[in-house]
Amino acid sequence: MSDLAAEVTAALRHSILPSVIARGAATIRVVAAEDGVVTLQADGSPGAVRPILGRIEAQIRAAVPAVTAVRLASADAAPSEAGDLGSAAQQILDADINPAIAAHRGRVTVAGVAGGWIRVRLEGGCQGCSLAEVTLRQGIEPLLRARLPQLTGLVDVTDHEAGTEPFFSPEKR
Repeated sequence: MSDLAAEVTAALRHSILPSVIARGAATIRVVAAEDGVVTLQADGSPGAVRPILGRIEAQIRAAVPAVTAVRLASADAAPSEAGDLGSAAQQILDADINPAIAAHRGRVTVAGVAGGWIRVRLEGGCQGCSLAEVTLRQGIEPLLRARLPQLTGLVDVTDHEAGTEPFFSPEKR
């Protein structure tokens, strides 16, 4: 076990494992740790970990500064092609994100994929919305990271200044 994996394992044991067990997973463990990227495996009920993966990542990164990203290993087959990654991301967006943000007249689409980076475009009420970055970083990105372990990062390519009807406009205060 590498030093990074050992440090993360200690952080998991001390502060994260009780929360994971309380949510229904039997345990959570490090399955890979390389170049600052840690991949975790939840045993029992992996679905119990997905909703709190962002908090788990924040706790691990606070305890082990060498960690740059945390991913959740999936039992599903991982898409291998950029097109597959983009299609998989769009399916997740359409199933889990777009129905929720439709209430704000919004939609998210995949604009492109390169080198594991997914470029997304926020449309409708999300284009120009003052909370778009929060939605992207605290809602969309953690969900995609949890379900697409090969994701390197997410980039917003939206022209927010061109938004004509943002749901939360900086001028509306």
